[in-house]
Amino acid sequence: MTDTAKLDAVMTRCPVIPVLVVNDVAQARPLAEALVAGGLTTLEVTLRTPCALEVIEEMSKVDGAFVGAGTVLNPTDLERSVKAGSRFIVSPGLTASLADAARDHDMPFLPGVANAGDIMRGLDLGLTRFKFFPAVTNGGIPALKSLASVFGNVRFCPTGGITEASAPEWLALPSVSCVGGSWITAGEFDAKTVTQRATAAALLRQS
Repeated sequence: MTDTAKLDAVMTRCPVIPVLVVNDVAQARPLAEALVAGGLTTLEVTLRTPCALEVIEEMSKVDGAFVGAGTVLNPTDLERSVKAGSRFIVSPGLTASLADAARDHDMPFLPGVANAGDIMRGLDLGLTRFKFFPAVTNGGIPALKSLASVFGNVRFCPTGGITEASAPEWLALPSVSCVGGSWITAGEFDAKTVTQRATAAALLRQS
């Protein structure tokens, strides 16, 4: 399977990839179980908390969970994430060293891009799948439409500022394979709430 095919397999599993910031390892498995029960099986655990790597390890034990690491900033982050059990890597930006490290580990890598220059650098590295980030403050849907009109073979996972209400409009774009969203675990929540939100998000592609 090519690198692009591997990324497509990650990006098309679910219409929404939950972007997770988990502060307590004890929440990891119940949270993953609730998300999977709702139909969201692709989970991005951001490396924004001290326990993030442990959270990845715990979530990876949940049947049906396909867990990756987000906010990966450098090759060291990537290597630690791989050891923790990550099955894909997401970064807010793109560097050659990180792309090389992902290729060395045969790891699906979804780097963040914000403009045409970023995408062109990615294309030079053999990449055609990107996270459009931060999506809303970066010009939103009009900006992504403009970029997609120039880079026809590129597919995106817009992330940053997307809500349950706006997600369908993003997902309707031909260049969008999925979106990243934090609303599913926003605010005070319990397992039932998460499962309900995940169920609604999993159906977005069909709406």
